[in-house]
Amino acid sequence: MDAVAHTLSRDGQPYSLEPKAFAVLLLLLRHAGELVERDQLLDAVWGHRHVTPGVLTRAIAQLRSALDDHPHAPRFIQTQHAMGYRFIGELQPARTAMAATASPSEETLALSLLDGPVVADEPLNVERAPPHEHAVPAEGTPPPGRAGGGWWRWLRQRRGRLLVGLALLLAVGGGVWHVRMPPSPPPSPPVRHGAVKEASIAVMPFRSLSDNADDRYFADGLAVEMQDALAHVAGLKVAAPQLAAPANATGEDVRRTGHRLGVATLLDATVRRDGDHVRISARLSDTRTGFTLWSDTYDREIRDVFALQSEIAQRVVNELLGRLSKDMPALAQRLAPTRDVSAYDAYLRGLSLLQRPVGETGNERAIGYFRQALTLDPHFARAQAGICRAEIMRLEGVSDAAAFDRARQACSRAQTMDPGLHEVSLAMAEIARVSGQNERALVLYGQAVNDPALRADAYVGLARTYGALGQDARALDYFQRAIAARPSDAHIYRLLGYYRWLRGDLPKAIDAFVTATILQPDDSRLWSSLGGLYLAQGDTAQAGRAFSMSLSIEPNAGALTNLGTMEFDQGNYAGAAEMFRRATVLEPQDYLHWGNLGDALAALPATAAQAQAPYRRAADLAQHYVDVRRDDAYALALLSWYRANLGEHERARAALRTARRLGTQSAEVALWCAQTLALLGDDTGARICIATALKEGIPRQRVDALLALRRFTDTTVKTAQK
Repeated sequence: MDAVAHTLSRDGQPYSLEPKAFAVLLLLLRHAGELVERDQLLDAVWGHRHVTPGVLTRAIAQLRSALDDHPHAPRFIQTQHAMGYRFIGELQPARTAMAATASPSEETLALSLLDGPVVADEPLNVERAPPHEHAVPAEGTPPPGRAGGGWWRWLRQRRGRLLVGLALLLAVGGGVWHVRMPPSPPPSPPVRHGAVKEASIAVMPFRSLSDNADDRYFADGLAVEMQDALAHVAGLKVAAPQLAAPANATGEDVRRTGHRLGVATLLDATVRRDGDHVRISARLSDTRTGFTLWSDTYDREIRDVFALQSEIAQRVVNELLGRLSKDMPALAQRLAPTRDVSAYDAYLRGLSLLQRPVGETGNERAIGYFRQALTLDPHFARAQAGICRAEIMRLEGVSDAAAFDRARQACSRAQTMDPGLHEVSLAMAEIARVSGQNERALVLYGQAVNDPALRADAYVGLARTYGALGQDARALDYFQRAIAARPSDAHIYRLLGYYRWLRGDLPKAIDAFVTATILQPDDSRLWSSLGGLYLAQGDTAQAGRAFSMSLSIEPNAGALTNLGTMEFDQGNYAGAAEMFRRATVLEPQDYLHWGNLGDALAALPATAAQAQAPYRRAADLAQHYVDVRRDDAYALALLSWYRANLGEHERARAALRTARRLGTQSAEVALWCAQTLALLGDDTGARICIATALKEGIPRQRVDALLALRRFTDTTVKTAQK
């Protein structure tokens, strides 16, 4: 399978599939051997229920045609009437095919994507330091891109890469390696209530049955809140959040899921909200037998949702522990963070966007919902902490320096509202990390780790902080812990990939971005980043397809910038300038787009005089950004380039010295060092920087694309090769 080209190959013959059919196949393969419900497929692939089930039927028919599969004697896709579909073929690694197209690490990745999350592939049994330990200054922030090198810009917090070269043989038998789950244990007699030996549970995603497809956030939010609350009950083991729920029809699926997760019980529910009324049907299942321990349906007014959540939680705890836990008062309080149902509803909307920010405006929309919640309940500390975290994500996502001050104000308010709230500790840790206060960040992240609901986010924060301190092994260890705590979170893989990229490990960065995009295929930013990675590898055809896919989801500055970079590299400077202009309209606070525009205008004599205004705008915005993120070597290197183009030679040299002194992102800094010094007339220094950039892995074609460097490259490459 090639997820970018959207093709399925059989015996060397490609079969073109419609994008929706291809997405259905990917989801079925990821859950090979498990029943994937019809509504789950409609939600995941079409994003809502306004489409008729016929669209799914047509997609399955197309897949059967491509696979030469028959519905009455299926070898690959089994239909469970009125329920959903199950992939029943065995999966084998296509070793012959992959040997010609993929490296061993790519093959391993391709297989592991279908069987589970990808983690760091080197041993990570490192000595763990206490949270307060630290060493060296912090490292830089997400790298920007620009004309002639702009593909790197979209490798920031929101980077991704969809499955590349995933060649799999779909076979019925004879396989040595299998993705499917081990056989389920044989059925056992029904058990009585309270007979489960181990007090462990997995809270599956709640399914929305509401007529309004937009109500999905409500069911998702209730499941997240239930998971978080149960995780605080002493003596109860709670599995990591899950990406997909099991089928609700067969005990086989319950047993299979329980075996995979290592828990004794599963809690799943359906939620239907109709105006001021809510109906929740909850079920607790024994994973050893597949039988239901209890199930109940609750019809309540929406204002009673807090009491209803608490009632379900108490029933679960009593069933598993055989008693009501002493933690029940705290559990009930956690399930009722506010007494205003409308504020809670707005908070759940914001939380959904914060945890899964799809598109470039996801963080802004999350902030809007959190503010709405605070308007209804001015003391809603969790909503205030949500604003702080969303603003930090905006700072790191689009280099909006003003977001840092807004984040600090929001965090300060949240801390005043509830200084003991762990969400506040996490938000304050983010503030400390981005401002270079690494010791304080480690302490605050260490506090947040104590909250099971925030543990994965705290692990990511610890990973990034230790990475900034130069402790690579410890950083990777914490990334691995974060993935184990929340294996279905695309954001974690995105940050892991970004971390790998910062350290010049492009193959492993790609591996992580592949997983991120598989988990969240509807994010336009991830497709744009995928194209950026292809450009970095010199594959413009694949890059163009990825950018087109990104723009087909929504207009976004990332894809426009990367498409502009392709035009720039091909010498179409006028076309590049038009792309960059459109990007500045969509994200006017990001200095990168303005710098790109200046580069494209400066490349043509007819428009060179127009370049000064965008360079000035880029320099001002970049200066505001590095005033906040003083450890971003790449941003400082680009600032030196903007200053040089504005004729501010001393300020350009000062910014460049600071960037080089930081010692991070050495390849990128060397490239822009060469650009800047060439423009300033320092030919010797420029040659040295070019040699360093090439030695650090910057592709030759990327150097050639930069006009100011072309007169140096021939002799310098020969020198570097020696």
